[in-house]
Amino acid sequence: MAASRPVRLGERLRIARRDRAETRARESHSRLRDLVVITGFSGAGKSTAMNVFEDAGYFCVDNLPPEMIRALVELFMHEGSNVERAAIVSDVRGGDYFETLNAVLEDLVALGLHHRVVFLDADEQTLLNRFKETRRRHPLAEAGSLAAAIHAERVLLEPLKQRADVVIDTTGLHPGVLRHKIGQECLAGHTPVRLSVTMMSFGFKHGPARDVDLAVDVRFLPNPYYQLDLRPLTGHDPRVVQYMASDGRLDDLYKYLVPLLDFLLPQYVAEGKSHLQLAIGCTGGRHRSVAIVERLASRYEHDPRLAIQVVHRDLDKRPRDADPGALPPR
Repeated sequence: MAASRPVRLGERLRIARRDRAETRARESHSRLRDLVVITGFSGAGKSTAMNVFEDAGYFCVDNLPPEMIRALVELFMHEGSNVERAAIVSDVRGGDYFETLNAVLEDLVALGLHHRVVFLDADEQTLLNRFKETRRRHPLAEAGSLAAAIHAERVLLEPLKQRADVVIDTTGLHPGVLRHKIGQECLAGHTPVRLSVTMMSFGFKHGPARDVDLAVDVRFLPNPYYQLDLRPLTGHDPRVVQYMASDGRLDDLYKYLVPLLDFLLPQYVAEGKSHLQLAIGCTGGRHRSVAIVERLASRYEHDPRLAIQVVHRDLDKRPRDADPGALPPR
């Protein structure tokens, strides 16, 4: 067998320059701008951290073995990928863990890919309590005690903790506070964590609103349905709104409802709540509730802490033309 030709220094330099050029070309086409690797102790809150990033619009993958991170990053960096921000949870559940993950992180450095390592920590007693409360098995507790498994994990993860960009101690933090802390430390200057607020109008005659956090019944307001010229219209029409406000009670409603929401929404943001559904109900779901949802949405849609979504559940249910004796109750 012929001996392989030795690679001269000049040739090695040309190969290295070519590889760097190919990497830069691949990165120029890639839309990936932020990659977060979430790791740390079992029971320290990694799932909560992933949920925070997911709510902030990150593409998230849980329990990914380190050797698969390379392949996933290659997909993210492919020219056809639309992923701009991604978060990956990788921990001892992936088996042969530390050595492989360290090597993967070195690869990311070599690629010049912007990435961060977020490490979730907690003291031993907190971890013991959490596993006892949830009655879940620790990944390293196949034969030994829970305390021994936590100790083994601490020894295994300590070098990785030393290279983390962000270390968050979750000792004594309930989920809401932890979410807020993760948002402050990991997303400040990147993507703000916003409260997703769905404002929904609905008609009681078509069934109650489901899975709502706050519900307001506005059937006490003047009903445009009983005005033949207004019946075919919806709450989007100024004439409907004008009729609703004719006796002053609509203004009274806003006088109490808006300050209540001004108080509640920042409290939910501070508590770390990710989703809120506010339902406004009238009889048919086409006039009064629609107008009020639109008014509230216009008030809060520019608040950077909130992501407002408007849903008019029953707007497409056309009113029936009936004689007065067949009209629905007010």
